[in-house]
Amino acid sequence: MKQVLETDGQVCPFPLVEAKEAMTGLNDGDELVINFDCTQATEAIPQWAAENGYPVTHFDRVTDASWTITVQKA
Repeated sequence: MKQVLETDGQVCPFPLVEAKEAMTGLNDGDELVINFDCTQATEAIPQWAAENGYPVTHFDRVTDASWTITVQKA
């Protein structure tokens, strides 16, 4: 299952805070797609994923100021 989390327009650290909360409701193997436009989250979200053993399966710059990252719950 994929869940999409739209956090465009939110300042850091809220995209990461919401991602952590959303991940608790997922089962192992599920993916969380996080769309964000907070520059600091380009480092904070992958770091959080790595620290928690969650693989990043997709990370892409959508526009000059927005990104999408997919994190799998493991």
